[in-house]
Amino acid sequence: MKKDNDLVCYCFGYSAEDIRADFIKKGKSLIMEKIINEKQLGRCDCANKNPKGR
Repeated sequence: MKKDNDLVCYCFGYSAEDIRADFIKKGKSLIMEKIINEKQLGRCDCANKNPKGR
């Protein structure tokens, strides 16, 4: 069972609670956009940091 503090992004350390707080603060969450931009810049290391390798 997932908890709000479980990581949903191992590369950048975002949890479900981070996304929820971002949404409450801004009316929408921009975290996914941040992750996509970082991945495009080659700053993603999911293969090594995510236990599922993705």
